[in-house]
Order: sequence, then structure tokens, then C-alpha cells
Amino acid sequence: MGIEEYGGGQGSHPDVLVVTTNDVPGFEIRQVIGEVFGLTVRSRHLGSQIGAGLKSMVGGELKGLTKTLVQTRNQAMERLVEQARARGANAVLMFRFDVTDAADVGTEVCAYGTAVVIAPRA
Repeated sequence: MGIEEYGGGQGSHPDVLVVTTNDVPGFEIRQVIGEVFGLTVRSRHLGSQIGAGLKSMVGGELKGLTKTLVQTRNQAMERLVEQARARGANAVLMFRFDVTDAADVGTEVCAYGTAVVIAPRA
């Protein structure tokens, strides 16, 4: 897998900035819009589960599952950004992921944070 297959995050000039921090250096918060999240649930693919089971016997990275989780996280983040944009935000602060099992049939990934409007400090 190349770096583009297991990486994530935003490009260099996003219209909605997403950060894990409480603030953005050089900017002030003009408006707090509130919590936003992006959610997705992925079922487990039988083939990848069998492959993962076999791989776990000999050790090593489960590349198929890694790729699926990256795609799932990126989709959750895209949904979070869409929600923030729709509510008028230009940034999301305190961004986090939460990952849980969903009724033993899949994995739930939730991306969440606080949508805000920021502006450069005068």
C-alpha cells in the first residue's frame, strides 16, 4: 500500500479547517455553532475476516483491514465537514474519532468536534 492508501486528513487549503486543538493560532473564534459529527458503520467482509484470521496466526499487519478502517475514518470525517459547512462553520475544533463495535456485525466510526466560525486576529 502506498502512503495515499493509508493516510487521511485534509488538503493544504480546506474551506473548513479541522484541528484537534481548542483554538487556531493567529485566529479568534467569532461564533460557536456547536457539536457536529460524521458517522458511518461498516460491516465486516467475510473474505477479509478469513484473511485476517489466517494472518493473525503468523503475525504482521492486516493490510486489508487497515485500508478499510482508513476509508471508514475518511468517510466519517468528510461527513463531519459537510455538516459543519452546512451549518455555516469554517472550522471544527477539538476534532476526535470514536470507534466501537456495532452489534457484532460491523464497526461504527464517529468523527466529532465543535463547529465554529474563526477569523484572523486583527
